[in-house]
Amino acid sequence: MRDTKVLKSRIQAAAQTVKPQLVLKNAKVLNVFTNELEKADVAITDGYIAGVGEYDGLEEVDLSGCVICPGFIDGHIHLESAMITPSEFEKAVMPHGTTTVITDPHEIANVAGTQGIDYMLAATENLMLSVYFMLPSCVPSTGLDESGAVLLAEQLRPYYNEERVLGLAELMNSFGTVQADQDILDKLYDVKSFGKLTDGHAPGLCGRELNAYAAAGVMSDHECSDALEAIEKLRRGQWIMIREGTAAKNLEALMPLFKEPYYQRCMLATDDKHPGDLIEGGHIDYIIRRAVELGADPVKAVRMGTLHAAQYFGLKDLGAVAPGYQADLTILSDLEQVQVKCVYKKGKLAAEDGRFLGSPEGEPRVFREVYDRVLHSFHLDEIRESDLQLKEHGSCQRVFALVPGEILTTEQIVPWKEMEGVAPGVDLEHDIVKMAVFERHLHTGHIGIGFIGGYGLKNGAVATSVAHDSHNLLVAGTNDRDMVIAANAVRENEGGLAIAADGKLIGQLKLPIAGLMSLESAQEVEAGLEKLKDCAKELGIPDTIDPFMTLAFTSLPVIPKLRLNTYGLIDTDLQKVVPVLWNPEEDQKTGDIHQ
Repeated sequence: MRDTKVLKSRIQAAAQTVKPQLVLKNAKVLNVFTNELEKADVAITDGYIAGVGEYDGLEEVDLSGCVICPGFIDGHIHLESAMITPSEFEKAVMPHGTTTVITDPHEIANVAGTQGIDYMLAATENLMLSVYFMLPSCVPSTGLDESGAVLLAEQLRPYYNEERVLGLAELMNSFGTVQADQDILDKLYDVKSFGKLTDGHAPGLCGRELNAYAAAGVMSDHECSDALEAIEKLRRGQWIMIREGTAAKNLEALMPLFKEPYYQRCMLATDDKHPGDLIEGGHIDYIIRRAVELGADPVKAVRMGTLHAAQYFGLKDLGAVAPGYQADLTILSDLEQVQVKCVYKKGKLAAEDGRFLGSPEGEPRVFREVYDRVLHSFHLDEIRESDLQLKEHGSCQRVFALVPGEILTTEQIVPWKEMEGVAPGVDLEHDIVKMAVFERHLHTGHIGIGFIGGYGLKNGAVATSVAHDSHNLLVAGTNDRDMVIAANAVRENEGGLAIAADGKLIGQLKLPIAGLMSLESAQEVEAGLEKLKDCAKELGIPDTIDPFMTLAFTSLPVIPKLRLNTYGLIDTDLQKVVPVLWNPEEDQKTGDIHQ
């Protein structure tokens, strides 16, 4: 027999034939359907909104002067990038009004394959925060990357039966998609047959290649760095995720999208966020607040952080304050300042005045299970200075130069130099330091060596196992001795961050969960991270560069122009390995040469 009691009680509460369990009174409701503020009470029963209007309830909360908004939704994030467990992430973001996130676990999947996906599903199962999943589409990101697993269509297929799996995550191998790569075709066929979505990742893609990408069924993009690129993708039917995270900050350049007609197919996303940014700056509330400061209509900005993501992902009972919708509500004390007073999740108070009030029960169970590849992910011999020697020869070197505020890089060609006190090829006057990437998953012994420009380091070395997307061990430094010390510290800790200078280890942060996440609280991780950033600053890295998040993207061979990974220096436009050293007389390539 059908159980209709819950539906009946909701209808009766809406009609006021019985009193709703909870009524939020005397506030203004932000109506995402009509873009207006409506003075009304919100009646809640059994975790759902029964009615909006005038109501008396069994419990009443006076919210005079406040604005009731839908709970904020992050359209694209990698939880692992916060470097904390999912339960700690929940504690950090729910006080900022976030009630739902759509995560792509490709960071941990690149380390531990399906064990990584299983771990993330289990670790988020019983949280108050709603965590939905898009399946990692590119593990590894391309054939020119070397991760701890290879996930083909057949490994992903069973996960589409999971209720919280909404589709296929960012299809970052846009080159392979446009070339109709068979592995990608198999994944696209599966996701379509299950009636689910495919997210995109295609920086700079345009023209016929963009048409081919959209024709493949890719429905969104979060990599736009200027409004013209975003508008072209909107014209081709894609949704745009406006990203503002710790490393990639695209909001200001994309402010034209907050206006008609573009805003109606745009949503908000963070992609990657460090714990300090989450705790102090905020999450989706920060993006809305900053957008308003830059001139956005706050009502439209809230829509982009709520309803639009719910519509795109097919979350039909989320994203609005209206009868029949789940009572995920963010209460603002001030709409213009986007100040979060309290948060309700399924009608229960989840956070108030910056404090998380829930008590997650999911994660302790997870750690009683065995995830060998998650908790023991380093298979790498001790690193020696001899491992850092370039085997190439030439009079010039290719340098991949960072672009401020972006995760893009440019190519520079500079004369090869050997100077006293630094590693060969390092040129501190022109802000060029050495970098190496060590394969750490399958004990292949592969090492990529190159040079990075614009990082700011003047002494010592910085090492990290957070290196998108394959998360091999990456180290940048001015000299080989310090690079070895920092890299070995990360190896011995089975993951994390480390800084060395003058022949000594001066700071480290352990990340034992897949080399990506800590077992400590968000506050403890942030305190440790801040100490390391202070060390990095003392070694020359400016405040404008996050020393770890910036390095984390330098290995990803799907973002223009040059990247360094375990195979060597990758030209992502050509999708091939290119030499670090070369002779101009043997190669007619020209570039930006320092005089």
